[in-house]
Amino acid sequence: MASTEENKATIEEPKIKGTSDEEVAVAVESKKGYSSLVSTIDVATMELSLRVLLFASTLTALILMATSKETEVVLVPVLNIPVIRPAKFTHSPALIYFVAATAVASFYSLATIFGTLYRILKPYPTTPLLLLYYIIWEVVILGILTAATGSAGGVAYIGLRGNTHVGWTKVCSTYSKFCKHAGSAVIISLFANVLLVLLIFLSAHSLYRRIR
Repeated sequence: MASTEENKATIEEPKIKGTSDEEVAVAVESKKGYSSLVSTIDVATMELSLRVLLFASTLTALILMATSKETEVVLVPVLNIPVIRPAKFTHSPALIYFVAATAVASFYSLATIFGTLYRILKPYPTTPLLLLYYIIWEVVILGILTAATGSAGGVAYIGLRGNTHVGWTKVCSTYSKFCKHAGSAVIISLFANVLLVLLIFLSAHSLYRRIR
């Protein structure tokens, strides 16, 4: 009998301390909301880091390709007459497209950096629609940048190796600075493509967490 009374006292002890079931539920919900807010800020911080890297890489690739200009004295085939000829990105449609694509990617990444900063400074739950917009636009930018990287890489490879089947000679032995700039821009652009893929996966994961 005494044991039963002690058990009742133990069960009723939280109520004596003034903690009701409603207060416990409110505390649990408050803790969940705080955890969700912290998680949102952590994801936004990771996203901001990727976007800053994306902006830096696309801007660097843009500058390298835009400044890939070199003037050398070359011999005209057959006549063997030395002439001064420049090499620059405007001589190739593929390289012009590369400059345009990296400029678009740089502008997009800069705009989304400000958007992510706003979400960190004034944290609020990101809506699924906004995440969907991010995914759509980043897939579009990824397609544009991937095509530009592939086309510029093809031009750079021909400049480096040439093509004996169609009689295209190597030019990188003459325009070494031009080729180094163009090659470096293509490599950095590949890194930017990887960053875009990571951003798409991050947005898709965040969207999945909100709609599941």
